[in-house]
Amino acid sequence: MTDKPWPARLSPKVLAVLDDLPEHARATLRDVMDIAGRDPWSFPPFDSRDPEGEDVHSAAVGQLTAVYWINRPAGRFYVIHIVWLG
Repeated sequence: MTDKPWPARLSPKVLAVLDDLPEHARATLRDVMDIAGRDPWSFPPFDSRDPEGEDVHSAAVGQLTAVYWINRPAGRFYVIHIVWLG
């Protein structure tokens, strides 16, 4: 795996799952988070029926889904969960 910093902060749970992912899944996650980092609101809200959850989004690409929270005051986002169907 590359030593390049992640484009998002990763939760401890995500870090634990990350170790078990195949290299191509880690690369996909890095790419998805790079894209989301350019415009975090470009992916749909995780639960569009929850008006108070507008800062929680999910980015799904192929077999990978990443759920992240947008920290508006800090201007960054935080990946809170990933699912790999592999």
